Amino acid sequence: MRKGVIRPGHIQLRVMDMEEALKHYRDLIGLIEVNRDEQGRVYLKGWTEIDKYSVILVQSDTPGLDFIGFKVTNDKVLSTLENDLKTHGCEVTEIPAGDLDACGRRISFVAPSGHTFELYAEKEQTGKWGIAEINPDPWPLNLSGMKAERFDHCLLMGPNVPATQALFSDVLGFDLSEQVVTPDNTVAAAFMSCSMKAHDIAFVECPEPGKLHHVSFLLETWQDLLKAADLLTMTETKKDVGPTRHGLTSGQTVYFFDPSGNRNEVFCGGDYHYPDHPPVTWKAEDLGKAIFYHELVIHPTYLEVLT
Repeated sequence: MRKGVIRPGHIQLRVMDMEEALKHYRDLIGLIEVNRDEQGRVYLKGWTEIDKYSVILVQSDTPGLDFIGFKVTNDKVLSTLENDLKTHGCEVTEIPAGDLDACGRRISFVAPSGHTFELYAEKEQTGKWGIAEINPDPWPLNLSGMKAERFDHCLLMGPNVPATQALFSDVLGFDLSEQVVTPDNTVAAAFMSCSMKAHDIAFVECPEPGKLHHVSFLLETWQDLLKAADLLTMTETKKDVGPTRHGLTSGQTVYFFDPSGNRNEVFCGGDYHYPDHPPVTWKAEDLGKAIFYHELVIHPTYLEVLT
């Protein structure tokens, strides 16, 4: 049952060289830089996104994920979910408004997988970049690189996937849209949606907690995806896999790495999910087909390289 979580709102990524990271996320992927703050954080957005930003880059000695924020419908819902998280046994930290640029108060908690999440209700809305609010054009001029439309989802790896799935289902109201199950019927991967998308967040079982597998950005068409793959070669960007198709979610995809080693995905297409849809199930013994539908095998780097 949906409980007022709208969508993934932002992600904070650690990068080891900010200027190289900006060449990657801004100039290659095509996100728009919107601000920098006194702490050195850089804020970016996809051109279709209404909120002021969705990606936050922070310089660090190590790559990886700091947190992912989900936006909720209003402050009353935020307070209700805060109480529900505490009742569920989560330790909740309150973060005051203004800690992030143009963002209201946030509540932070750690999932059983070891990942840090936060919820918030308010963020300044600046509208689609370069698009008028009245009589809008279909897309703006002067987009860069891959022309990413939005920050779409993340796949995270860590332990306790069933407990993490329960937290997101029972407390936050996400649906289980797709799953990978082992022969003993244990859920090894949970793809979860708070919208009509195939997934807004995904968890895959891994002994090491708090790991980022990839952060994903939406492109419009298969042709855009092929051009993105061309750009990876043209810019000598380290590619992982693709272009190809997933079995899970049916989306088309290319995986590659930022200069710090964080895996990125650009994708298009894919399935949709309504709350009354039963979860799609894949068998763990057929994982190659589930992940890479054309190749039928898992590339060695795909499950081994994490940040």
